Amino acid sequence: MSSALDSKEYKPPKISFWRRSLNARTALLYLLPSIVLFSVFVFYPMFRTIYLSFFLTDQQGQAALFVGLENYSYLFESDSFKQSTKATILFVLYTVPATIILALFLALLANEKLKGIGFFRTIFSSTMGISVAASSVVWLFLFHPSIGMFNRFLGIFGLKDIQWLLDPEWALLSVSISTIWLNLGFSFLIILGGLQNIDEHLYESSKIDGAGYFYRLRRITIPMLSPTLFFIITITMINAFQTFGQIDILTKGGPSESTNLIVYSIYKEAFINYQFGTASAQAVFLFITILIVTILQFKFGEKKVHYQ
Repeated sequence: MSSALDSKEYKPPKISFWRRSLNARTALLYLLPSIVLFSVFVFYPMFRTIYLSFFLTDQQGQAALFVGLENYSYLFESDSFKQSTKATILFVLYTVPATIILALFLALLANEKLKGIGFFRTIFSSTMGISVAASSVVWLFLFHPSIGMFNRFLGIFGLKDIQWLLDPEWALLSVSISTIWLNLGFSFLIILGGLQNIDEHLYESSKIDGAGYFYRLRRITIPMLSPTLFFIITITMINAFQTFGQIDILTKGGPSESTNLIVYSIYKEAFINYQFGTASAQAVFLFITILIVTILQFKFGEKKVHYQ
């Protein structure tokens, strides 16, 4: 009898059109607050920016004359924009690898079961609680050519003072150092959380087999930590492309536009030069760049991610 029942094809109960409509309206009602917020603060600004990138604008930011792709062609012919793009790429290359490597090193230290290690975990993650403005002001004093601690330290060894924020050869590196320090706390905390989620039995089994520390690091820790590293690399890279606060406080894009990153260039073009059309074109270019970089990361980087 049971076999006869099992042989019958199961037919799910039919849901009426009115019931499906009611469910859809209920779901939409729950989603409405998020849809409104995203529409006002994400979708409208994005489409407005794309729209303005095809126009010359007045000082109020209103579209005045349709110019098509001229704003984009102007950017790619502009030496200033080329310098901004170069500075942004160098800034990303300076900050992202250094932040990840230092955060991983500190997280490995803090993950050891030692007495008082909780104090060091707090110290290593403390930069999360410091704003960009406050930290930049502190670094402004540290980089000061006459009273700054760095030049005083160089003076102890009889070395020549460095114009950290006034020399085009040092300015971008100086801002990168402050950014690495600022982002270190968040990256450290995420990586430490990933380390603590690795199964201890893997380490115990490897110790029984006689595996050394660096072998365990290469064969167990890094592969099991790869999802966390993939996440933090992606977030850190996006944040690096969008850096603004440090530049505004420390260098204002100078000297000689050596620290004029694209986001700061957008700000200057829009709110100092009142060229909202070209500023919007730069914003669209930055969006496309971040999108392409992120897609490439997911396409090639995720292949090396080992999920448990």
